[in-house]
Parts: sequence; structure tokens; C-alpha cells
Amino acid sequence: MLSYDIIIIGAGAAGLMCAIEAGKRKKSVIILDQAQKPAEKVRISGGGRCNFANMHCGPDNFLSNNPHFCKSALKRYNQHDFIALVEQYGIQYHEKNPEKKLGQLFCDGKSQEIIDMLLMECEQADVTIKLETEPDTIEKTDNGFTLSTSKGPYQCETLVIASGGPSIPKMGASNFAYKLARQFGLDIIEPHAGLVPLTFTDDILNLTKELSGTAVDPVVVTCGKTSFREAILFTHRGLSGPAILQISSYWKPGDIITINLAPDTDIFAALKTARTEQPKQMLHTVLTTYLPERLAKIIAETSDPNEKRDEKIADLSDKKLRAIADDINTWSVKPNATEGFRTAEVTCGGIDTNELSSQTFESKKVPGLYFIGECIDVTGHLGGHNFQWAWSSGWACGQVA
Repeated sequence: MLSYDIIIIGAGAAGLMCAIEAGKRKKSVIILDQAQKPAEKVRISGGGRCNFANMHCGPDNFLSNNPHFCKSALKRYNQHDFIALVEQYGIQYHEKNPEKKLGQLFCDGKSQEIIDMLLMECEQADVTIKLETEPDTIEKTDNGFTLSTSKGPYQCETLVIASGGPSIPKMGASNFAYKLARQFGLDIIEPHAGLVPLTFTDDILNLTKELSGTAVDPVVVTCGKTSFREAILFTHRGLSGPAILQISSYWKPGDIITINLAPDTDIFAALKTARTEQPKQMLHTVLTTYLPERLAKIIAETSDPNEKRDEKIADLSDKKLRAIADDINTWSVKPNATEGFRTAEVTCGGIDTNELSSQTFESKKVPGLYFIGECIDVTGHLGGHNFQWAWSSGWACGQVA
């Protein structure tokens, strides 16, 4: 039976970071992962360029039943610390859409540069990585843990679970962390898909199909007290785009979301002005000043519920202009579902943070058992925040595990 000080299950962002830090402390460390390659989510992220961090990352960029849990790790290892590591390796990067001030950082080259950096750090810290190795049973012993795997038995003093959540199953995602947590009596916040497109039925679905491929940027999407200002994209199944992905983490079945398709314009006032100054203009022509042409045309043609046709702006009453404006500035829709874990970028919910130390990530019930990264009930916004949680939680755990 092979024996190590620390076994980490999961060769993703959090697992690699934890292994690096533990290895620096001269601990014998092995990472076990069922995948053929390490860090597959890193590889596919950001369209293959890895949105590895965000300049503005902070506690307010995370969802959790306990919003204070993430603060300690984010403070002790922040985005500037990881950026310094990236710069140490000479990896070139850029801020996407700096005019929007979203702070999203991407590699100029490919995501593999970040993976190679992490693997080099693991090598320097004498970390062993064993791929295509699927853990089976895990048992607690007086001296730590024993594991049976598809490649034989292992034992360790400390066990770190960094196997992620069930989002993007084609990347090997699984419920392993939750199953193990339940085995040892830890509570789970019911997981659901986050950063995921929303789907619709009936009239709204017919509209999104007709507009499939059309983007509107910017819009403001609101659910409850939470709003995001970004782009949306109409699809054959519903709505997607950054603003929709962001709000999806807050949306619950039955909730209505409100979309302001022209957040910088009072459309009612603009239409009244156009009626006075350009009375011969057709409605859709006026609307194309503020909306993509395909969307403007559909709104214009459906402004009269009795007859699908465009109209001159001069022929429209204040009441009709108000109704059109409301459809644009306060468009309310009720999704029927999300696309689920199949396309979700992250998992919301997970292992209850009340079960873990916010300083070390060790289980309060099972000494020597740690959980880090996406499997915990901490979920970041779109734009590099979830990677920062992986770096921060992995680093913090690696100092003590």
C-alpha cells in the first residue's frame, strides 16, 4: 500500500494549488484524478485562453449561505498574488473589454500556459500526480485514511477533496465530493447549476428562436434585488450571454426576471420626441437607434396585437408608446428552467460551510479531512472569480493540510 502525508483527490485548479503549497512544506503529496489530463476546466475556460483572475475580485463577488466564509482565504491569497505568479513565469495576459471595467484577465496565448505553470510548480515541490485513477472506498483510520482506487490502495494522514461539482460532466465532473461528505455526516446545501443559460416555453421561446444569434449589449438584467449590466444573447432554447449567466446563479424556479434592453435610454421619452421631430418615420426605424435591427423589427410588428405590421410613429398614441417602452425598458419574463449542469460553468450550493473551518478548510467533524474549491457552498460571479476561489482556497488549505 502506497503511503503519503497528503492525498488530494482532484487535479484541477484548487487541487494543484493546494498540492504546490503543501509540497513546499516538504510534505509528501500525491494528487489522484480519474481524468486523462490535469486541469481540464482550466484548459477549456475563457474560450481556451483561461480567464484566470479578476482585478476586482472580492467577497461581494461570491454567493453562499454564509457570505462571510470566503473572506479569510480571499484576503490571505488574492488576485494580485496569483497575477504575480503568472508574471513570474512570463505569461502574457490582457484585460478583456477594459472600457467596461469588468477586470477580467485572460492569457494572450492559450490556457495551457497556466496549466504548464501549475505543473512546473508541482514538479518543483515534488508533488506526484496520478491520472486515470478513480477513487472507490475511503475509510477513516486511527492514523488518517485508507483509499481503494482503480490503480490500487493508498493511505495518508491527510485527505483533501478538490474534485469539484457536477457542472460540465463531459469534463469528468461528478458528485464524488458530496457522496464522501455525506458518508462522514456532513451537511450539503442542495446543488444546482450556476452561470448557465435560461430556457423558456410558449411565446417567449418562439421569440428567442426567431431572434436566435442576436445579441443586445448592454442590458440590465434583474432578479429580486440583484442586477447585472452586460450583454444577452437570444438562442433557440432561450436566453444566454454574460448578463443571463450571472443572474442564473440567483434565479430560482418561479422567479420572474426583468430585462432593460436599453438601460441608457428612457424609451418612452425618446419615442415621444421622435413622434414630434420625425413623424413620418416607421416605428422600427426609430427603434433601431436603440436596439439591434432584428429585435426592433419584431417589437414594431407586434406593437399592434390585432395586426402584425409596422406603423408610422405619428400614428401611435401615448398609451401605445408607453406599452412599447415598457416592453423595452422593463421586459419581464419567467424562465421555465436552466439548461442544467450540462452547460453550467459552475455549481451553486455544495458542502455546507458551517461544516468547515474558514481558515483551514478542515472538516469540523472529521479531523484530517479537507474540502476546497467548487465542491463547497461558495460560488463566484462570471469573469475569473471562480478560479480565484480555487487559488485562494487551495493556497489556504495547503498551508496547514
